[in-house]
Amino acid sequence: MLFVLICTDKPGSLDVRLAARGSHLAYLQTYEACIVQAGPLLDLDDRPCGSLLIVDVADRAAAAGFAEADPYGKAGLFESVIIRPFRQVYRDGSQVA
Repeated sequence: MLFVLICTDKPGSLDVRLAARGSHLAYLQTYEACIVQAGPLLDLDDRPCGSLLIVDVADRAAAAGFAEADPYGKAGLFESVIIRPFRQVYRDGSQVA
């Protein structure tokens, strides 16, 4: 099942994000099979201010566990994490549902 994770960084935490980035990317590599889309959210100055991930996992508990184990989460980067089920209608320019 697809889930969207919308993670908002704490204000003034760019240094935390940069320090944990290597570990975060290594963590994502171990879950490549379930990551549909992932990347940073940007502020008006094109600086990272959060993360958006779409993951294909068994259930909401698995999505929450994925978020909690992320090095960004463990580093205390996020002010909030929203997890929502997601139904994909378009992929790669084509309607799928």
